[in-house]
Amino acid sequence: MQAFQELFAQYEWQDIKRKIYNTTVEDVRRSLHKEKRNLNDFLTFLSPAAATELEKMAQMTQRITQQRFGKTIQLYAPLYLSNECQNICTYCGFSMDNKIKRKTLSNGELLLEAMALKAMGISHVLLVSGEANKTVDINYFRNAITLLKPHFSQISIEVQPLQLEEYHILQEEGVHAVLVYQETYHQEVYKTYHPKGKKSNFEYRLDTPDRIGQAGIHKIGLGVLLGLEDWRVDSFFNALHIDYLEKHYWRTKYSVSFPRLRPAEGVSTPNFIMEDRDLLQLICAYRLWNEHLEISISTREREKFRDHIIPIGVTSMSAASKTNPGGYVVDPQSLEQFEISDERSMETMQDIIRQAGYDPIMKDWEVSYSGN
Repeated sequence: MQAFQELFAQYEWQDIKRKIYNTTVEDVRRSLHKEKRNLNDFLTFLSPAAATELEKMAQMTQRITQQRFGKTIQLYAPLYLSNECQNICTYCGFSMDNKIKRKTLSNGELLLEAMALKAMGISHVLLVSGEANKTVDINYFRNAITLLKPHFSQISIEVQPLQLEEYHILQEEGVHAVLVYQETYHQEVYKTYHPKGKKSNFEYRLDTPDRIGQAGIHKIGLGVLLGLEDWRVDSFFNALHIDYLEKHYWRTKYSVSFPRLRPAEGVSTPNFIMEDRDLLQLICAYRLWNEHLEISISTREREKFRDHIIPIGVTSMSAASKTNPGGYVVDPQSLEQFEISDERSMETMQDIIRQAGYDPIMKDWEVSYSGN
């Protein structure tokens, strides 16, 4: 079977960039009139030329999303397990070279945090940690999942890339989704952002979604860190990756997230500024290209933007998030991975979603409804 690396090697960053920036308004309009669209159409929707058609793109995005997902927004919250990390990453508050207090939740602390989330009505929890293979390894994750399974209907996980056999373990434990971000697909500069640690291995990280797919995990979440490199080019490669995965692991569901660089301890400033209008264009591009793709927005984004995007194209949102281990009750003062922009409560977010005419859903769609 062809691995994604082989397909990825057939594309050049500068060539894709040239195609995006040479796209014309007429190219965009032709893509908008198609009934079925491909990656070339996605590329046109990423272009600066597409900004002139953004209102039409947003209207079409809203209609397609409602037809496919109904007027619902899934709500979830992250539960940070640990801020220990063995990588140096220039953009992350957990980076190994930052002189911060490190913390990994014990069993008792994990349950206290879980009960705080349960009290908010959360049924779908996302477990997140730094990449410290000797401290928070597959045995730690397995133990955490065992402790939490009685309390949540669905558990997703966003941790360091694992081996195939370890993803099989997660699948057997009932993990619903695994999120893994390449951060940037610009291989030539990847090492400058990840100078030390296992994360500096571009190829190993690139192959990770293949391992997740081979393990039969229900859903895979992808994304790039918006602000490291040109968001238009990076997003094309992210879509190329999703397109490849959908063809090879067609029983698996897929989601895309849009983390924008936010302030954090010891991190570099964004190299590329992405405005709210750009992010709206990117969300529309994904939906117009792929009507089945789940689209998630986190509390990194400002309240006004999150409220505005509810009726347009997103399908899930985090709320009341804490991005530090123990942040809900155990150790609220521990260092956050990044600052959040929307600090509103889960109850407030539910009300806002209802006011927009949508239903807040507290867990992901059941596997039995997905055709699996």
